[in-house]
Amino acid sequence: MDKQQEYVLRTVEERDVRFIRLWFTDVLGFLKSVAITAAELENAFSEGIGFDGSSIDGFARVQEADMLVVPDASTFQVLPWRPESQGVARMFCDILTPDGQPFAADPRQVLKRTLARAAEMGFTFYVHPEMEFFLFEGADNPKPLDNGSYFDMTPLDVQQDFRRQAINMLERMGISVEFSHHEVAPSQHEIDLRFADALTMADNIMTFRLVVKETALQRGIYASFMPKPIEGEWGNAMHLHLSLFEGDNNAFHDPSDEYRLSPTARAFTAGMLRHAREISAVTNQWVNSYKRLTARLHGPLPSGEAPVFVTWGRSNRSALVRVPMYKPRKGTSTRIEYRAPDPACNPYLAFSLILAAGLKGIEEGYELPDESEDNAFELTPAERAAAGIERLPGSLGEALQLMESSELVAETLGEHLFSFFLANKRREWDEYSAHVTTFEVERFLPLL
Repeated sequence: MDKQQEYVLRTVEERDVRFIRLWFTDVLGFLKSVAITAAELENAFSEGIGFDGSSIDGFARVQEADMLVVPDASTFQVLPWRPESQGVARMFCDILTPDGQPFAADPRQVLKRTLARAAEMGFTFYVHPEMEFFLFEGADNPKPLDNGSYFDMTPLDVQQDFRRQAINMLERMGISVEFSHHEVAPSQHEIDLRFADALTMADNIMTFRLVVKETALQRGIYASFMPKPIEGEWGNAMHLHLSLFEGDNNAFHDPSDEYRLSPTARAFTAGMLRHAREISAVTNQWVNSYKRLTARLHGPLPSGEAPVFVTWGRSNRSALVRVPMYKPRKGTSTRIEYRAPDPACNPYLAFSLILAAGLKGIEEGYELPDESEDNAFELTPAERAAAGIERLPGSLGEALQLMESSELVAETLGEHLFSFFLANKRREWDEYSAHVTTFEVERFLPLL
């Protein structure tokens, strides 16, 4: 037993922790939990806890259903919203096969594999996400709780206390918050998490989504990470600030470059741009995701700054990839911002594919195209075609077609997970395509 596991066992005893929730995620990024008593914890560390893998979407076929969850002691945290006496803690887990091998279709394992590949190239991958969400009266009533807008203070922003309570919970669980504010749409909020290595951040995002929902529940309201819950308003994004480090040195920083971007950063960015369309089905995995990404082409204003075209730039916030403002004498802050993902994705898989795309750019020496100084929305289709500007998928159906033919996605996710994800999402798309919407009834019934 290692020192971290010994620390957890000691802490459980000293803090009177009665139950430990063993957390993991399914293929779509839904949090799953198996609860054990403190008495079973040592056995969980040494042997794992068995569960029926066929009950978790995408994990196993019925004939190979037995799986083990093995807790990662470094992720131990006491849940602050549970009682202090006979309390409850959690740990994230890795999924193993009965013979003790890492299960290839475990999303956390997919990210670990991709990070190991980056490590072989000498890199550590860091992520800093901007998490956006809405607060509503209820899950069946998407009525905003305020009329506030970007950075508004009281009296419009009536949910400041909500953000303070949620941040307190997050920090008690060891998750550092950089800042928070009201977002552009009514009752929309943003909390930015301080950067961390990608595996820790993926775990943090899973925790963040639960903490925000628990905090809302305690206040009698409902928190939603749905990408586009209100027609005509801005949607929820999860802008990701990304960097690679070689030891303590930021591999993206080059003080001699006009953008302060190293050749590594340029090739990584080129990789993300080249493969952006084929990874969209994972970074934006829901039918509703594309209501956010296509609003500026087809929807009413205001439509926000959601990217639609595969471009990059510095001050152009409509670009898919943005290079944030350089901070003099702070080379470690050099980073690139990927603006497509939404907060309802599976962070383990999204991080894996973004990293894989960037590493492919480095390995193959991709050339970064010219910066897009013009707003691509203001160009004609002919002008965009002449400039070689592609569009992100306009629907989940289109995204799945692109993903299906992607070697990069198949290799990164692995055969089992790749096949299941496609099959699951095709069902969602088919159901949506067959659904008769209110729009159709209101538009066509009086005419036809």
